[in-house]
Amino acid sequence: MRIRPFSKNDRTDDTESVVALWRECGLTRPWNDPYADIVRKLSSQPELFLVGETEAGVQASVMVGFDGHRGWMYYLAVASDRRGTGLGRALVAEAERLLTERGCPKIMLMVRSTNEHVVAFYRTLGYATDEVVVLGKRLIED
Repeated sequence: MRIRPFSKNDRTDDTESVVALWRECGLTRPWNDPYADIVRKLSSQPELFLVGETEAGVQASVMVGFDGHRGWMYYLAVASDRRGTGLGRALVAEAERLLTERGCPKIMLMVRSTNEHVVAFYRTLGYATDEVVVLGKRLIED
């Protein structure tokens, strides 16, 4: 697999492949427009929006962000027929490398509590539950 930044230019547009991947992986929700999320990410640290590509096309993705205090991972997705092959691990390692280069002291992510398989995946990579409450407030309705 080749890891590269998400591309949206005259030659390559990863948008439809990535949205289809997110849908396959159950990451989309009616209240979050995946197309709007992509546009927003491309306006801020677009180099931290990564895709994993094989001969079959885009097979994995991750959005990474750094606010100067913490790094975050969102939309980590691997095509269902490629799970267990190391694609997710490779994307997480690249996200961690890019954040470390920027001086990021800690990376965070959110997983739905019912998604036990994904929680177990992250635990094998050294991630642990932090004793925090995540609060949110919708500022823009999609």
